[in-house]
Amino acid sequence: MLPAPTFVIADVHLGVAPRETERALVAFLRSLPGRAGALLIDGDLFDFWFEWRTAIPRTGFRVLAAIADVVDAGVPVTWIAGNHDCWGGDVLREDVGVTYHFGPWLGELAGWRARVEHGDGLRGKEDRGYRAIRPVLRHPLSKAAYRMLPVDAASRLATGSSQASRTYRPRDDGLGIRRAGIARLEAEPDLELFVLGHSHVAGIERARTGGVYANAGSWLDAPTYLRVDAREIALCRWDGSAEGDRLDALERRPEEALRHP
Repeated sequence: MLPAPTFVIADVHLGVAPRETERALVAFLRSLPGRAGALLIDGDLFDFWFEWRTAIPRTGFRVLAAIADVVDAGVPVTWIAGNHDCWGGDVLREDVGVTYHFGPWLGELAGWRARVEHGDGLRGKEDRGYRAIRPVLRHPLSKAAYRMLPVDAASRLATGSSQASRTYRPRDDGLGIRRAGIARLEAEPDLELFVLGHSHVAGIERARTGGVYANAGSWLDAPTYLRVDAREIALCRWDGSAEGDRLDALERRPEEALRHP
């Protein structure tokens, strides 16, 4: 269970994001204690993340420190592994203090019956090749083999292979991820909220069954985030204020409407 209000961010891609994006994210994180019930990071906070036994990537250490401060202030932080930061481990769990989660997360999010996924591999035809290699990339033996590489060489290899993140925008303008989210909501009428990332396209939309599809977007484009409480979900843009710039909002439908759309 993630208490209200839950704030959701995704796809910051630290390492290729501009320095000012990192500074804005640190300011946003520092604003959360005292007003947030929980923070949810829906994958790809880093463009590359790996944990060696005695080293971690240099990128984004201020953000990790800010997240640790959020946890120390009593705000639980849940991090869903994305396709760029799927090699998290003890550093994130024990040193930073987050709940690091692989695969779909199911539970109560600010009181909503919710499902959360990063979204990589959800598109049918487009992601078929990626789905085939994903188990290999995430296998413990692959992780062990990669750890044997020198740190600098391994980091160069990873960042060189993910340069598309610098300007990534899906050719379908996020329709594939949105379509997968809406289809899941319509197949599970009791599901109130489905949060996805990965497409870098922010938005909130109600399915015919009453549930809401939500995507926090990417901080490569704009510092957008979701704020979810027991009454509504809002898509906001960080502008340095506690309230943020509200771009859109949807109210939570009552139980009767969910049973009889």
